[in-house]
Amino acid sequence: MSAEQQQQIPVENEPSSFRLIITLGVAGFLSGCFLVGIYIFTKPIIEKNKAEALQAAIFDVLANTSSFKTMQPDGSSLKELPEGTKPDGDVIYMGLNDVGEITGFAIPGGEPGYADIIGGLVGYEPDKKMVIGFKVLETKETPGLGDKIFKNEEFQTNFVALAVEPKIEFVKNGERTSANQVEGITGATISSKAVTRLLDNSIKMWKEPVATFMASTDLKLADHE
Repeated sequence: MSAEQQQQIPVENEPSSFRLIITLGVAGFLSGCFLVGIYIFTKPIIEKNKAEALQAAIFDVLANTSSFKTMQPDGSSLKELPEGTKPDGDVIYMGLNDVGEITGFAIPGGEPGYADIIGGLVGYEPDKKMVIGFKVLETKETPGLGDKIFKNEEFQTNFVALAVEPKIEFVKNGERTSANQVEGITGATISSKAVTRLLDNSIKMWKEPVATFMASTDLKLADHE
């Protein structure tokens, strides 16, 4: 190639570092704005869906419930959270039937499982001191294994009338000998144990405040047959 031909070949100028930084900065800014916009748009929808799922779970874990009150700690007891007030701490839900009798208390809880936190709602009957229902609200456990904590019908029978005293205990499948024991799921031991801890820790946290409230209220407890 002659010197004259070499001179005719156009030389491409490399973009400056400043230009690259500006381009990346603008792209990052636009991406950030897009993500923030999606978050702002979807947040109310997500919160609404969670509220609806929670309400459905309350009616599920507390049989014969037609309405409920949000309750918060009040010293060693409980008090009703005014409607429309956003809670600034832990709360539980007091179920009521059509005649205004207490059907039980729905207690939220969460414990680490195999993949992530398992969130659930525990139905508690304070007079007989027993769990009368349980509903998984949030889980990322392994499909086909850990997700059996809400898909396995036999596992759900643990929560029909589960005694909470002396404490809720985990046992292997087929080894239950006491009313306070939860039979685990074969192949999903970690998830089953997490649910057992969730039940026991939730009841431990709220049992005394519920008992104090029940001793002071004029509301009657509905009869659970």
